[in-house]
Amino acid sequence: MQPINKMKTEFLSKSSNEAFARVVAACFAAQADPSVEVLADIRTAVSEAVTNAIVHGYEEKEGIISMECILYTDHVEIIIQDHGKGIDDVQLARTPLYTSRPELERSGMGFTVMETFMDSLEVESAPGKGTKVRM
Repeated sequence: MQPINKMKTEFLSKSSNEAFARVVAACFAAQADPSVEVLADIRTAVSEAVTNAIVHGYEEKEGIISMECILYTDHVEIIIQDHGKGIDDVQLARTPLYTSRPELERSGMGFTVMETFMDSLEVESAPGKGTKVRM
């Protein structure tokens, strides 16, 4: 399937860029004329993916996060990737309430929120190689 449009951006793994990524993804997705609720779901899922990259992928250290948005005739695909520490066990990480950093008092619901708000979620990761989230 050929894309109608696509864009890619990179930004530093700073918490201030989470809002930037969320707005950029929603603006791009607006081309598909989704409902306000769908745009809100996209913003929330992107926020969770970027926050995971910042907090878990780079552990609050500076790194690069890339976001690619691809518009097709029937859907929008969003890919968020970091080159941080990666995830040892993706299935465990996708378990509701699981967090690899309990000392931060995180809820452990990031992947669950992404799965709930998006039609599909794929997570590719390997220790030392980073993580790619495709929604």
